[in-house]
Amino acid sequence: MSTSTGIVAAAADQPTPTVATGGARSILRRFARHRLALLGTVVLLGLMVACYGAIWIAPSPQGAQDLVLGPTPPSGAHLLGTDDLGRDFLSELLFAGRISLTIGLVVALIATTVGTVLGAVAGYAGGWVDEVIMRITDLFLIVPGIAVLALALRGLGSSPTTIVLVLAALGWTYIARVVRSQVLSLREKEFVDAARVIGASTPRILLRHLLPNLAGVIAVNISLATAAAIIIESTLSFLGFGVQPPRTSWGNMLSQAAGLVGTDQVYLLYFPGLFILLTVLSINFIGDGLRDALDPQAKQL
Repeated sequence: MSTSTGIVAAAADQPTPTVATGGARSILRRFARHRLALLGTVVLLGLMVACYGAIWIAPSPQGAQDLVLGPTPPSGAHLLGTDDLGRDFLSELLFAGRISLTIGLVVALIATTVGTVLGAVAGYAGGWVDEVIMRITDLFLIVPGIAVLALALRGLGSSPTTIVLVLAALGWTYIARVVRSQVLSLREKEFVDAARVIGASTPRILLRHLLPNLAGVIAVNISLATAAAIIIESTLSFLGFGVQPPRTSWGNMLSQAAGLVGTDQVYLLYFPGLFILLTVLSINFIGDGLRDALDPQAKQL
């Protein structure tokens, strides 16, 4: 190997300017400085532990009824009260949260993965590949999302799996456009040129040199997509197109309590809304913290 080729190979093998070069400690340090992100992390982890561990944590089994008791306001015996079937409302909220959180997380992971792959391929390949992918992306963007979701769920059913697939099918477009724009810029950098010179394959360049630079964008998108999916699922369930009984989600519980405004049972409307609000705020705060911590331009250590 000649001296010049050796220099190029060495340059290509050097760590690219990604968030990884700062090391895990500096990333955690920057994240820890974001107090709202830390608060959001604690709240979200607490909600996830409570919801996914509801079978051990919830005061009552799921669906346990006491028709004689009926609806009662929050008290020492039932912290969030009971519904019209005498079910402990805190327990029902925790069990319902498993579906809402799962839908949000799975939709975000699927949509982000699909969008990242398509955006990276479009940005790096260019030409007709870029045109085809972007025109498909534009087609999905102009579709009225809620209307399509409602029609699709009406025709395909409202199981959580169907909701996840439909939401993911419509949710990949934003990250695809963002990743494409980032890759269009990164593919002209010196470290990518060096990788090409030593014969690195396209998949290696994408996986080894480009995608690590997109870690911040991907992490933030996962957080935002999770929050958006929870809100959309809750909206659909509130409108009657989402999760259907006997399954329950927070949006489904909101829908069932919609007519209780102005009554002494209005707490059945407030608490699901509060859980959704806390979850979405926590995820958004975490997204802000991740964006700052994974910023490759961050200089503070």
